[in-house]
Amino acid sequence: MRKISVYGAGLAGCEAAWQLAKRGIEVTLYEMKPQKFSPAHHSENFAELVCSNSLRSDSVTNAVGLLKEELRRMGSLIMEAADATRVPAGSALAVDRHLFSEYITNKIKNDPNISVVECEAESIKDDEISIIATGPLTSDKMSDFMREKLGCRGLNFFDAAAPIVDASSINYDVAFFASRYDKGDADYINCPMTEEQYNAFWKALVEAEEAQLKDFDKEAQKELKVFEGCMPVEVMARRGHDTLLYGPLKPVGLVDKRVGKTAYAVVQLRKENKEGSMYNLVGFQTHLTFPEQKRVFRMIPGLENAEFLRYGVMHRNTYLSSPGFLDSDYSMKDRPDVYFAGQMTGVEGYIESTASGFLAGLSAARRIIASEETHFPRTTMIGAMAHYVSHGGESSFAPMNANFGIIESLPERVKGGKIAKYEKYAERALDEIEKIKKEYEIIL
Repeated sequence: MRKISVYGAGLAGCEAAWQLAKRGIEVTLYEMKPQKFSPAHHSENFAELVCSNSLRSDSVTNAVGLLKEELRRMGSLIMEAADATRVPAGSALAVDRHLFSEYITNKIKNDPNISVVECEAESIKDDEISIIATGPLTSDKMSDFMREKLGCRGLNFFDAAAPIVDASSINYDVAFFASRYDKGDADYINCPMTEEQYNAFWKALVEAEEAQLKDFDKEAQKELKVFEGCMPVEVMARRGHDTLLYGPLKPVGLVDKRVGKTAYAVVQLRKENKEGSMYNLVGFQTHLTFPEQKRVFRMIPGLENAEFLRYGVMHRNTYLSSPGFLDSDYSMKDRPDVYFAGQMTGVEGYIESTASGFLAGLSAARRIIASEETHFPRTTMIGAMAHYVSHGGESSFAPMNANFGIIESLPERVKGGKIAKYEKYAERALDEIEKIKKEYEIIL
């Protein structure tokens, strides 16, 4: 049966529908707008950009820029629309958000292989391949169906994640490896603070600017009592000067053997992936603005030049505990006829959501046309994101942006610094994309 249902007309749903339709597959696209709007949406058009109109860097030496270029080469509708409606923004790709959504809506509605059904979906059909892309504000009824009928384990409704830094950007002349009381292996990176350094850090933290929460974020926090169960580090700091010293900055049991003593305070970083290329700041869930996170957290000794692969977030976000539940083509392991796409899979960001929709759509198409599975290699950013979603990292699973910490490491050390290394990543990834295009030539 060459027919597939796609649920949700956001970036991921539209990309998935487009990839299917261009391959001659009939698509029924379910979208609840304009009958019903989520708290974040206001336009009747598809692929509405609810936050910024920036799609971030357009350079291939930036992870999300590389992801854009991979998608361009693979025939992404979202990238076609972005390039057609871009506005001046320096090295970033920004769009006229109204023209952008209008462009995508017209393409989808005028495609003869796509039928749009305007209704709020509360379930999916059992006799069709389905792609669920209902987004981070998925309705309660669809969430209940996903959990009770599809067995979506660990469905999360709030995203509270600490920042992640590139391990190679940590100053190891200051930071040291150790576990508390030397129990087990020395798996943590520890950043020691003197009393003077702690005082300056604490003052900056309590005075730092917080991101403005939307109403649905505030309500979600109230419902989940997030401030008690997962307290933002800045809120904890405001409870008193010494509060952090008995919490995430507790120094006891952490001796820097180079100097033979315990510091006044210690920030610990925990490995985020098996390769040890990424580390998260333990206990640093936060909703400070991204610029403030960079400014304040770089005051931590050893993190003076830290490169943040992901900033901390706390917001309403329906997403799956995807590792072990989804495969690296975004299909369910137990029900390969059901795919997920978009932020609900554990990707974070406009382009990352687009990439998941692209791969889910292509995968579903190849399953129908060629009876084959589709798995992009981790040497591409598309594949690296899919691998992170399906396998996770060392710590608990949390949504992730595109970054070079999740891509497969280069076999050899690259001279010339960070940019030279990222150029090699990009060169390898785009070579792989060209190989994939040749391999899938009949399908593409």
